[in-house]
Amino acid sequence: MTATTATDLRQTMDDRGYVVLHGFLETEVVDEVRRELASMVDEIAKGLVAMDFAADPLEDEPFETRLAQLFKGCEQLAPMMLRHNLQREGFYPLFFHTKFLDVVELFLGPEIRLYPNYTIRPKFPDSARTQVLWHQDAAYTVNRAKRTGDTIGPTEQLCMVNVWTSFVPARVENGCMQFIPGTHKLGVVPYESREHYLEIADRELKPRLDQAVDIETDPGDVVLFSNLLFHQGMANRSDVIRWSADWRYQDATQPTMRSEQGHLARSALQPDEVVTSARQWAQRRFT
Repeated sequence: MTATTATDLRQTMDDRGYVVLHGFLETEVVDEVRRELASMVDEIAKGLVAMDFAADPLEDEPFETRLAQLFKGCEQLAPMMLRHNLQREGFYPLFFHTKFLDVVELFLGPEIRLYPNYTIRPKFPDSARTQVLWHQDAAYTVNRAKRTGDTIGPTEQLCMVNVWTSFVPARVENGCMQFIPGTHKLGVVPYESREHYLEIADRELKPRLDQAVDIETDPGDVVLFSNLLFHQGMANRSDVIRWSADWRYQDATQPTMRSEQGHLARSALQPDEVVTSARQWAQRRFT
């Protein structure tokens, strides 16, 4: 990475609150993740058949539609996210991608933790359950700190980089993300508690909605964004699942503010704790 590129990335992140790295992940990495996801869906299908929730595992159904078809008629039972079982070898090249960690180091420094909030999301067609309301991720940290009485500093935020990528083309039609550029400079704004989200208060959101931009991506594109940026995931109005992953890296010298401690991706202070192989990753646990 050249000094100019590094400077440009930092400047763009500072100005807009997000950066899109087009075609950053190799095809082999994307394919490996998709194979792992297909294997997980296969396990879910066999479990549904074993419990008599489904008569057919739909082995010939395409990856983009199989999970939705398996839960057709009982969509309320379908998983909104996959999180606690991602310690599988196929996800190692995604979460611990060396070239990508070089980029993350520009923002966090050399001590990098995979924060204990990494998720695969199958956004189902025409499902209100998988629509993501306008929010700031930092609001959840503040909300948690208020409940527990913890103090996390004058800015009420952790030093963190959010990451998002899709494993199918993400378009407006199938519920791509939307950002409001520059809103990361506002700090944590007032919010309202909803069933699954801390939605940004109308008085903060409505005057800025006309500035929202669609973040359309292809497999291999990676999006980095501030945990203070206003963002949402739109409704999926297509006939396929919009498969995506979101995860976070944190300055590993900071506390996680959670009972889980995450996993070190880079560290000179604790080199023996760094995850260095797919096999090692598969032996870890979310906790």
